[in-house]
Amino acid sequence: MHEDPDRCYRAVRSRDARFDGRFVTAVRTTGIYCRPSCPAQTPKRENVLFFPHAAAAAAAGFRACKRCRPDAAPGSREWDVRGDLAARALRGIQSGVVDTEGVPGLARRLAVSERHLHRVLVAEIGVGPLRLARTRRAQTARMLVEHTALPLSTVAFSAGFASIRQFNEVMAAEFGCPPSELRRRPAGAVSGEATGTLTLRLPMRLPFAVEPLLTFLGARAVPGVEELDGTVYRRVVDQSVVEIEPAEAYLVARIDVDDVRRVASVVARCRRLFDLDADPHAVDETLRADPTLRAAVDAVPGIRVPGAVDGFELAVRAVLGQQVSVAAARTMAGRLVERCGKPLTGPRGSLTHAFPDAAAVADADLDGLGLTGARTRTLRALARAVADDGLVIDPVADRDEVRRRLLALPGVGPWTADYIAMRALSDPDAFPATDLVLARALGPGGAARAEQWRPWRAYAAMHLWKGLP
Repeated sequence: MHEDPDRCYRAVRSRDARFDGRFVTAVRTTGIYCRPSCPAQTPKRENVLFFPHAAAAAAAGFRACKRCRPDAAPGSREWDVRGDLAARALRGIQSGVVDTEGVPGLARRLAVSERHLHRVLVAEIGVGPLRLARTRRAQTARMLVEHTALPLSTVAFSAGFASIRQFNEVMAAEFGCPPSELRRRPAGAVSGEATGTLTLRLPMRLPFAVEPLLTFLGARAVPGVEELDGTVYRRVVDQSVVEIEPAEAYLVARIDVDDVRRVASVVARCRRLFDLDADPHAVDETLRADPTLRAAVDAVPGIRVPGAVDGFELAVRAVLGQQVSVAAARTMAGRLVERCGKPLTGPRGSLTHAFPDAAAVADADLDGLGLTGARTRTLRALARAVADDGLVIDPVADRDEVRRRLLALPGVGPWTADYIAMRALSDPDAFPATDLVLARALGPGGAARAEQWRPWRAYAAMHLWKGLP
């Protein structure tokens, strides 16, 4: 259970939406668990328990509230602040590692035994990896049931369930009703679904500074892989095409997929890319305490740190962006995609290729792309480290180990390693202190001043890159 129940109850009593996703409130007398902001009558203190994760409440026999939908709340960025085993494991489970590789695969990636992994997660969250993965599957399934017209059998296997029976049993235990009842009472399904396209809502916390995020992504959009058309961002994820459009309190995601079993993974990547689990109130409160950042935060509340859909792709783009303009890096990345990227199976407008993987780059002829000899050597070394030497660049990885291995590559310095940590490793405290724009904005003694922005220095970097008013 949660380590600070008194603070949790104060949040519940005030219906404080800032705590949604950071814990859930389980009510003994009703057998349900809710968001802290649930509009229902506040239960008595002696009747409630607080859990750090919905899976822990479900394991204790509680089902999700049908009114406040705690299963649809954004996640907690607090886990991204941490780089320990439990946090890395939770990021892996949310990314779908257990669905694709099982608990043994997750344990191998974390370099621990399955027993030790289970023990650590139970101590931190209250449940083991299987229960956490089960709750994630149920949440994914509910999203597909309510927002798509997919047959329920397709939903079951798309979400990762092994059988229809397991799907029905888990959904009834998690939500208190069979899947068919959830479909009969859809919770605000998005209209306009086309054949072959799934239209989903991706929830987030407000405020959400969408314009700076789209501007950042649009300026760096790699030709053939991604594009920005007004406020609509489109990109290739593996062989799927995703279209993201901001709405009032969520993003609308239109996902064109050939295999719906990839939907959960694509959604998780999109949430990382748009930083949808950020806690803007916590970030802004910390940064606003610095008088020189206060005006920037007030002008652009809820700024986000753009993530990445693939760690190797982001690392390549970071290398290409060393000591050149954004436009030049974008041009070189487009040439690399045209040379090494995998063409899409069908026409998708201006989107033509998936970004090349490490094996393709390691074996490619990189002459004629406009790269210097040193830049070419760096790209090859990076690609071989990922393709052949087991370097994994994703939110599950050990951040210290990734940084050490990156800095050992020729041509990779602190700026590149920090930028990769900031975007590909989802480290909200990563700060490329050697960046010329940041160093100029900070002035003498800037590194010491940046210490007061912990653990949200990556968000401070976004404000400084945008420019102080």
